[in-house]
Amino acid sequence: MTETGRGDAGRGEAGRSEAGRGEAGYVLRPVGRVESPLTDPGLAPCQGDEGAPDSWLVLDPDMAAAMTGLEEGAEVIVLTWLDRASRDVFQVHPRGDHSRPLQGVFNTRSPDRPNPIGLHTVLITGIRGTRIGVRNLEAIDATPVLDIKPVLGAVSAR
Repeated sequence: MTETGRGDAGRGEAGRSEAGRGEAGYVLRPVGRVESPLTDPGLAPCQGDEGAPDSWLVLDPDMAAAMTGLEEGAEVIVLTWLDRASRDVFQVHPRGDHSRPLQGVFNTRSPDRPNPIGLHTVLITGIRGTRIGVRNLEAIDATPVLDIKPVLGAVSAR
């Protein structure tokens, strides 16, 4: 156990290290990409539960071990890098509706923001090798996938 009371299982010998930190800042390495019929950001739904088509998370082959325990029917959170978003936007009209007052992007789910990280709660519909079928993902085709995390239930079930 570390001083924080958390074990280092699965982190290898390094435990807490500066791995992933580059000289210019932090380095993110995508673990895969989205495969979706959505190709035009302007035509994608604002949120996944607003009509997003079923799609796939296509993970790199070396991510197979990281998928252990994922199951069809589970809800997971997918973190993506919204690589076609603008990084110099700080305020938007929510949902592009100019009748609504400007809001800071930290108060919206706009893809345009200083660090365009997408956060998507999806349902796993199937697993085929390192391909994960998902429902309710509004990310467009070829969007890099950064990470996948479980949706936590009640404290007693963790």
